[in-house]
Formats: sequence, C-alpha cells, structure tokens
Amino acid sequence: MKAPATKKTASAKAPPANPRDLTRSEAAYRRLKAAIFDFVLLPGDGFTESDMAERLGMSRTPVREALFRLELEGYVKVAFRSGWSVAPFDFRKLEELYDLRVMIECTAVDRLCTQDPMPDLGLLKAIWLVSEKERKTDTAEVAALDEAFHATLVSAAGNLQMARVHAEVTDGIRIVRRLDFTQPPRIAATYDEHAKILRAILARRADPAKLMLRTHIEASKAEVRKITIHKLHSARPATADL
Repeated sequence: MKAPATKKTASAKAPPANPRDLTRSEAAYRRLKAAIFDFVLLPGDGFTESDMAERLGMSRTPVREALFRLELEGYVKVAFRSGWSVAPFDFRKLEELYDLRVMIECTAVDRLCTQDPMPDLGLLKAIWLVSEKERKTDTAEVAALDEAFHATLVSAAGNLQMARVHAEVTDGIRIVRRLDFTQPPRIAATYDEHAKILRAILARRADPAKLMLRTHIEASKAEVRKITIHKLHSARPATADL
C-alpha cells in the first residue's frame, strides 16, 4: 500500500512538461485570484475542478495547478470528494498583517523625513493633492491608487527588503481593502487623509505624519471586524463572470 502513495506524491510534485500548461496555469491563477478579490467568488463558495475549468474555458490540468497554488496561499480549501471552496477569512491573520503594515509604513515615514534630499514624490502629489472635482470615483481605480500610495512611500524609503515584505502584506489584505472601498464615504476620506499625510511628509513632520498614517490604517483595519456574509454578498457584482 505504501508504494502507490509514494508514486502519487512524487507525481504531484513534478513540474508539468508542457510549457503551454505553465502559461495556462498562470492565467488560471490570476483569474481565480482576481475573482476572489473582486467578490465574484465569496468565502464558502464551493466548486469542482471541472466546473471551474468550464467557466475559465480551460482544461482541468492548469486549473488544478492554479488551485493548489491558491491553496498554499490560503485562499481556497480542498475537501476529499467534495471539491474545492473559497476559504473563510482568517480574521486574526488579517489583523496581524495590519499591525505589521503600520510598523513598516511608519518606519518608511521616518526614513523619508530624514533623507536629504528627500526622494521625489511628485507622482503622489499629482494624484492626491488635487481638487475635489479632479478626484477619481471608480471603486476599483481608487483601491488600486490607494495601494500604490502606500507602496510608493515604502519603496521611496529605499529599503528593498522592507518593500518586499510590504508587498506581501498588501497582497494578504487586498480583499479587505477592496471591500472597504465599496463604501463611497471611504473614497472621500482616503483622499483627505492621504493629502494630509503627504503634506506632513513633504514638510518633514514625521511624528504628525506617522500619527495620521496609523489612524488612517487603523480605520481600514476596523472594517475587518465589521465583515459579514451579507456585506460580502452585497459586494458581489451583478454579473459574476470569471
């Protein structure tokens, strides 16, 4: 009985021989992950490999590889005989990621405010220091710009390893941040808060900038505790195509 099990395990770990499958696997991975982040697939939603392959217009092999990859990242779960399902939120992990984010970004602010000359933050000024009529209103666009704002601050601080870890944190909390931006008041608040944080950094006022940054991130973190099934279903788009 042991020999077949060993053979199966070795086969599962072997890389696919067809380069085309690698490309399709990556495409399946990106589409499935986007579907989770865009609330097309919600926590608890179940599906089989065959169903998902049909929805993606692919064979089962690249879909299976993509699902195993998403399972390693904690986004989906596999159950014996019952197929796959989108994993429930790990609220403790999300809150810990937000705590780590505060530490990294506040450290970045300290570094930015002491660098001479200060790195060029002109792109951030062009996006966030604008009049109300120039502000973006599309939820997905503002969510992406929000991520870019914080990533740019960390990247500009000049520590590559800190930026790498911050990128991993950003990926881990992306779904919660996008849920936050389904509320129009949060878009306006983000513009106001980013502008104040950026002006404080440009003036090399590190302590006020860090205080505002921490408050800004904590407001987003607080939304983690308010997530409900109803709220998630309300965020699901009318057309749930992958």
